[in-house]
Amino acid sequence: MRWTRRAFLRTTSAALLSGLLAACSGERTTPTTAPDASSGNAPTVARSRPALDVLRLDYAYYNPVSLVLKQQGWVEQEFAADGTKVEWVLSLGSNKANEFTASGAVHFGSTAGSAALLARANGVPLKTVWIYAQPEWTALVARADSPIESPADLRGKKVAATRGTDPWFFLLRALDSVGLSSHDVTIVQLQHPDGEQALLRGDVDAWAGLDPHMAHAELTAGARLFFRRREWNTYGTLNALESFIAEHPDVVERVLALYERGRQWALAHPDELAQILSEAAKLDLAIARKVLSERVSFPDPVPGEAVRETLRAVLPLIRKENLVPSSADLDGALATLLESGPAQRARANGGG
Repeated sequence: MRWTRRAFLRTTSAALLSGLLAACSGERTTPTTAPDASSGNAPTVARSRPALDVLRLDYAYYNPVSLVLKQQGWVEQEFAADGTKVEWVLSLGSNKANEFTASGAVHFGSTAGSAALLARANGVPLKTVWIYAQPEWTALVARADSPIESPADLRGKKVAATRGTDPWFFLLRALDSVGLSSHDVTIVQLQHPDGEQALLRGDVDAWAGLDPHMAHAELTAGARLFFRRREWNTYGTLNALESFIAEHPDVVERVLALYERGRQWALAHPDELAQILSEAAKLDLAIARKVLSERVSFPDPVPGEAVRETLRAVLPLIRKENLVPSSADLDGALATLLESGPAQRARANGGG
């Protein structure tokens, strides 16, 4: 575990350096103007601020609104007059989204709240600026013929999970609830799609699943969700680096206004939303409908106290599993993670 923490921190440091370089290469300087107070006539150049040549956003099958924005082309339309190119990057899990955000590969990354908290506690200066969903997107999954019925049955077993994601935290919390820890099982580190396949092949005994792959395993192979706790699923959070928020507040608010438009569209068009998820993730339409109708809601998107309280329950696990250096200020990380201002302004200024 010590090596893993050091490796994480080394990777984070390198990613942040790469992010600064990427940011420099992706910006151009444009003047902003202010009225000439002495003459009251033509405006004069007040200062220069960086403008984006490229705006990079992630999209993820676990973030349905991101799929709507990508499919509808609204972001490209919004920034066309600025001469800003829009690039989309696929995130297969919160761990990848965090890597992309820290390195500057994306300016907005989609994660679970628990993954954003862990990244910030480990020194990544990201902020949660939007809540894109409140999902029940994870549970513990076994094959149809498996004798496993509860987390207690996992002692000595192999369990697939993606480190640093909500399913991974869900597994740790489930183990802790029956007096076990990660040392009592063998956690096989796999990305979510690979975890599903490993379970169905019999390479592992259980899987900390993530939708839509989890619903796919249920409907196509009879996999069982043998342990569920809806309230343990942390919210879906959209995150950006502090530096990007400070340098491009207008871009942040415009993107969030588009997210609000997408959220309202998703609420009004459930059938079309299921079709978009089905096509993007190459899923049967029935699987997409199951995920969206049974396990996803779109609550107030402004990060607030409900999100903070859900994440507070994760703090003991981070400490117990030694997931951050002993000097890390976990309470401080939680206290500074959520940034509600941009979302509030985006909605007040006409988002949706």
